[in-house]
Parts: sequence; C-alpha cells; structure tokens
Amino acid sequence: MMLLISSCSDKLDVAPVSSISDANFWKSPDQVDAFVTGIHARFREHNAAFRTLGELRADIFGLEPGSSASFTGEATQGLERLWLQSLDPNNPGISGFGGFYGNIAQLNLLISKLKTTDVVAPATEDYYLGIAHGMRAYYYFHMLRTWGDVVIQTEPTTGVDIANLAKPASSQEEVMNLIKADIDSSNTSFGEDYSFRQSKSFWSKAATQMLKAEVYLWTSYRGGGAADALVAKNALTDIQANVPALALLPDYADVFAAGNKGNNEIIFASRYGLNEATQSIISFVPQTGLITNFYDSLENRQFTVATENWGGLLRAPVQVSTFREFNDLDSRKWATIQPAYEKVGDTYQIAGAFVKKFEGEQSAGSRQYTNDYPIYRYADLLLLLAEAKLILGEDPSAENNAVRQRAFGENYDAAVHGFPNQPIDADPKEAILRERFLEFIFEGKRWYDLRRMGDNFVYEHTTLTEDEAYKLLWPIDRGSLTDNRALEQNPGYQKF
Repeated sequence: MMLLISSCSDKLDVAPVSSISDANFWKSPDQVDAFVTGIHARFREHNAAFRTLGELRADIFGLEPGSSASFTGEATQGLERLWLQSLDPNNPGISGFGGFYGNIAQLNLLISKLKTTDVVAPATEDYYLGIAHGMRAYYYFHMLRTWGDVVIQTEPTTGVDIANLAKPASSQEEVMNLIKADIDSSNTSFGEDYSFRQSKSFWSKAATQMLKAEVYLWTSYRGGGAADALVAKNALTDIQANVPALALLPDYADVFAAGNKGNNEIIFASRYGLNEATQSIISFVPQTGLITNFYDSLENRQFTVATENWGGLLRAPVQVSTFREFNDLDSRKWATIQPAYEKVGDTYQIAGAFVKKFEGEQSAGSRQYTNDYPIYRYADLLLLLAEAKLILGEDPSAENNAVRQRAFGENYDAAVHGFPNQPIDADPKEAILRERFLEFIFEGKRWYDLRRMGDNFVYEHTTLTEDEAYKLLWPIDRGSLTDNRALEQNPGYQKF
C-alpha cells in the first residue's frame, strides 16, 4: 500500500501536458517556434488598428458633398469623426493604445526567454531575437506617431501587481531612443541573415531595415537633417544589395491577389487564408443589396448579386475626389477603387466609390477576404529611397519613374508621365506624397506620410486646420486613463 501511495504521489507531481504555463513551456524548440508563430498571429489581429491609425484621418474616405447620399447605405457610426478630426476622449478612434501592449508583453517575454534559455539553436535564437526587437520597435513607432508620449514597458510581466498599475508615460525622445535601440538590436541579432521565413509572413531583417528607413526619415524632418536621411538611404540600399530578388511586379493588381502570396514585391505581410483567418474590412465595402442598385460604367453593366457579393456595411466610402485623383491610364485606379454609378437615361453619373484592392476569393458562393495585408513592399522601398535622396539633394527620378512606369504599363510616356514632367513635379515633395497616395491606398500609410513630412502637409491635405494643431496627436481614451492614473491626457483635449 505504501508503494502504491508513493507511486500515485509521483504521478500527481507531474504537470499535465495539456496545461500551457510558464512552468512547462520553453522546454522544446517546437514550443518556441509555436510562440513565435503566435506573436505573428497577434500582430495580424492589429492590422485593423494599423490601418485606422495610418489612414482614416487622411484625405481618402468620407461622405463627399455632391455624391449620392444613398450610396453608403449605412450610418458611419462614428467613423466620420476620424476624417472630420472630431475625436475626443470619449470618441478616441482607437482605445487602449490599439491593444498593442498585449503583444509587446509577449515580445518582452520572448526576448527574456531567448536570452536566458538554450532551447533553440543559436542561429534560430538570433533570428527570433531579430524578430522580437524589430516588431517591438514597430509597435512603439506606431504609438509615438499617434499619441506622442507613451508608457515604455520592456520587462516581461508574469503577474499583475495591483499596487503598481500606475506608470507615467515616457517622453517622445525616450520612446524614439527605445525604437532606435531596438532596431539596432534587431539588426545585430539578424546579422547577415537576410532570409525570409513563412513566405514573408514572418518579420525579417529586410523588415527591420524598412522600419529603420521610416524612423530615420521621420527624425530627419525633426532635427536629424541630412545625417538621418543618409541612414535611411543606406538601410534601403542595403536591402537592395542583399535581397536582389525583390522587384516590382509587372501587374499592380497581382501584388495583392489572394493566390499570389509572398511574391517578389512583398517584403513583409500578414498572412490570411481560407478557413484560417480573413481580413476584416466590412466597413469599407458595400452590402450586396445596396451595390446591385448601381452600375459599373467601365463594363457598361449593372452590378449583380453573383459577382458583387461584397457582404459589407459601407460606413467608410472612398471619396469621389480620391477616385478622380487617378489618371484613367493608371492601372492602380481600377485595381484600387471600385466606382459605382447611377444611370440616367444613357448617361452614367458617379454615385460613390469603395476600396477593391483586397477583393478576396469566392468560396461556396461567398466572398472571403484572404488577401495578405502588406506591411512593407518594394514600391514602398523605392519611394522612401526617392524621399531620402530628395533630402540629400540627389536625383529621385529613377525610383519615382520605376513606380510610375509600372502603374501606366504600355501607356507610359516618359515625356508626359515621368518625373519631373508632370505639373506636380515642380514641388518634388508633393510629387512623392502624391505617388505614395496613389500607390498605397488602404495600406495604412497616408496619414503617417503627411505627418512625417511636416504639419503643413497635414493642414494642406486633410480637414485638420492649423488652429487645431493639438489634434495632430490623438486623444487618450478614458478607459486607459482610468486604468493608469499616472497617465496624462494629451494637451488640448479635455482632462480626465
């Protein structure tokens, strides 16, 4: 009997295999691999926040005067506060800092465990540290550009201490120092490993170098000048030198096709797949019952249920003026935006427009949005490089024209479409901004592009005015201020 009791006791001391906890995790390479896959899955869940923060306050969406009010079909439900610049602590646009701190906590844990255990091979450990530091810098760069001063948390948290929930925000300077330090740590960890994993759906050294270019271009306009622009340029040319397979695809629409994942233009993208995960873009596409009341003038047909089964609730339509920014010969126009027309007699009159860049795929009679969401791609590299060259007093023509030539295809006429031959090219900064506008709609970049180049570009291109300069930073929601009483509301907004 004593032997039996002893035997049972030994078995009871063994942690159950099905229990996932810090005590029985980090024991095998498979577990670490699964954790790294998990942080990318959590990163993917933040794409909607990335898009909102990077685009919805810019000059793309809105209920444009003169368009058919009936086209949207749905109330905007507060989304209009973004493009009308009427956010406040009760209607902050994004709450809880986008939920980013949840994945930052996981990244902190990953960094700590990789540095204190020997579970994975050294090369894998270095690669995963490169991912973790790069991705953490990416999150903090989003928060710095959005809220300015934010709380820095780099230590892993294994529990909640109610007495120590309050923590003040760090200054923008301190946050930027962390971002640059993380970028350096990421590059050091990756070393000379420029390989891609999981068909470019994992963070990589090339992604870190793209982030580095963005960060140093941001600071080049804020005191860093030519020195920081040179750092950005070198990061971009480093990618070109070490990842020579990267290139613009001949057909713009192919970059985003659901069946063309990890293509040569992609540097880093969040992966979506049928029966696994799909993009959530319901607010940007119309109900099937709504769209079938309108026409496609290009194909001279009325929209049908079978083809236009978008299945959305259009709360953020594309402005007609956005659609009209494109030249009709520009292939991006028809791959990016779907116009909808009313037909009066034999005349088509535009009623509205919506995003069609991510068309998804048809499955069992329904549309599934399985397109990957690109974070960085080669066209972005080229236009960031053009911007860096411009700051350095160098000629940005080659990079600008590579993007324009792909856009116009066989219709490209260098004397008409090439830089510096378009009227807008008289102001090269505006030319680059416009090219990025046409190239990256619905990829979460426009608001950040305007902010990067300077406040005057925000006032010029959005509904925000110089008298409301404090709104360049977003308000902190009341819930976050309640949870952390050491936080302070951004200046200009109502105090909590």
